[in-house]
Parts: sequence; C-alpha cells; structure tokens
Amino acid sequence: MAPKKNITFDDIAKYTNFSKTTISRYFNNPDSLTVENQEIISDALVKLNYKENKVARILASGKTEFIGIIIPNLYLHYYSEILNQILSTYETFGYKFLVFTGHENAEMERKYIQELLAYKIEGLIILSHTLSSRELASLQIPIVAIEREDKHVCSINTDNYMGAVQAAGLLARHQCDILIHINTPTSPDVPAYGRIQGFEDFCKENHADHKIFCLEIKNTYDSIHQALNNVLDQLESDYPHLKKGIFVSNDTHATILLNQIFRKYGNLPDNYLIMGFDDSAVSREAIIPISTIGQQIDKIAFEAVSLLVTLMNERKKRRPAPLKEPVHKTITPILIRRETTEKNK
Repeated sequence: MAPKKNITFDDIAKYTNFSKTTISRYFNNPDSLTVENQEIISDALVKLNYKENKVARILASGKTEFIGIIIPNLYLHYYSEILNQILSTYETFGYKFLVFTGHENAEMERKYIQELLAYKIEGLIILSHTLSSRELASLQIPIVAIEREDKHVCSINTDNYMGAVQAAGLLARHQCDILIHINTPTSPDVPAYGRIQGFEDFCKENHADHKIFCLEIKNTYDSIHQALNNVLDQLESDYPHLKKGIFVSNDTHATILLNQIFRKYGNLPDNYLIMGFDDSAVSREAIIPISTIGQQIDKIAFEAVSLLVTLMNERKKRRPAPLKEPVHKTITPILIRRETTEKNK
C-alpha cells in the first residue's frame, strides 16, 4: 500500500482557490483574514485530512512554542508539585516545556540555558537561586522567576511573611511554651526569607519564647535526616517538659521530622505541634496529616505561565512596548489546619 501523501500549503491553496500566501496567513496571522475565508480554509483542512507539520511551521515562523524551565531539584516536594502544575497549563496556553534541574551548580545552569536558547525557547521560567536576576535579565528573553531573588526580572511569589505570621499565630493560640522555626540559611533578597522574618517579628511582638534553627543541609535524605535528628535531640535536651510548637520551612522537612518523632514515641506526643509550609502532596499523605501554610501552588504556576505568555506575546508585536520595570505578583497563602496541630481539638 502506497503511503498517504502529506497535504501541503500548495494543495490547500489549489483546493480553496486561495494563494499560498493567504494559506500561510491563516496559520500565522488568522486575524488578517475575514471570518468567511477562515471558515473556508478550516473546512478544507478537515476534508483534506491535513496534519500540521510542526517542524515546518517552526522553520517558517521562527516560533517554537517552547518554554524553558530550570528548577533546583526534584527532591523537595514543592518543586515537583509546581513543575506538575506548570506542565498542566499546556491545555490552556498551548506551550510545551523543556526542563532542566540545576542542582545549585552555576556553570551547569549556564550550560543548560545555552542549550535552551539553542532550541529557540520563547521564554524562561526559573525557580533556581544560583544565577543572579541581573545575569538572567541579560539573556534578552522574557523571564518569570518563582520564589527567588527577582530584582531585575518579573516574578510570582508567595507572601512568605504573612504565611510565617499565620503559622506562628496558630502555634501560639495552642498555648505552646516555646515556638521553634527550622529553616536553612536564606538571603534577605530571597522571598522565602519572609518565613524567618515573619516568625521572628511575631514572636517578638507577642513576647513569645522562641528559637530559630538555620541548618546547612544538602538536598539528600541522609543530610536532612541527620540535621533534623540533631535538632530533635537538642529540643529534647533543652525543653523536655515544654509544649513545643515547631514551624518547619517546607513540607518535605516537616514530614521527615514528624517521622523521626513518630519512630521515637510511636505517636505524636501532645507536647509537639508541627507546621509545614507549601501544602505539597506529602503534607496530606504523611503518617499524620501535617498542618501547613498553603502556597496555592496551582495558582502560582498558572500566574507564572500567564505572565510569561503576556511578555512573549508583547515581544511578537511589530512595535513591542518594553517594560519600564519588572512585574512582581504576590499570591496570598492559606492556613491549613490538620492533625499535627488539631489532633486534640
């Protein structure tokens, strides 16, 4: 059996009695045609069983419909969840994604970015913290950052400060004797620093006894497990009989800490309350569902892609209007109460 012939623009032009230029305009700038002519061509595509040649269209238009993504790692559940939500926007916006994991290696990320540029990505979403926003802005492509330093690029971030105040406030309302925050060293120009600042400000303003642990942790289970185990030992030693309200900077670490306490006691003792941050799936699926600060990850992902598409569409105009300054959008967090704070309520 002879293979079916691929339908070309020339075939469509002959079938409709339009020029090939008109057919090309239908695919690349349909609004330049009347609605009647658009319908004629659309009906012809169905009758001819036309299958779009994506490669040919890219070569003709220079538009790849690709967006690059660079994330730090897939170990923390937040990153895997937000990546999942970004990918799910394909049905809405029609853009495909090329994803690289940077592992906090600057030279590796620069290599990945050059690879993405070679694939003619139309825009970039970046969650990695390794390269400065000034360096990213020099790439001269539309960029949206998520939860990272963003002085020179557009961004979508959670109101981390508000989330920390919500977490500390809930623990305080449960009459905890000491409030604990566990985080990693974080620069003040990173949005997540608000988790440290918000917690500390709440405790000082409300005269609450508190302690902050800033831990140097690699993104491996062994490193995280050892660091959190050391914190747990110190809490047991310093505050053995006090009711401890622990606010952990992300749900992955909160889950590991919960598991350590559970292994030690066979349950979550009444003098331990735990809050996470993210509302990634692991917080709901933990051995005891973890109270957390919900970042509305689905909304962050959608807003990031939506903003990037707006930037990319502006660039495609004959006379694009450059941004006077980067756009920064903030998403309000949601306090989510689960069993690690509400088990006796």
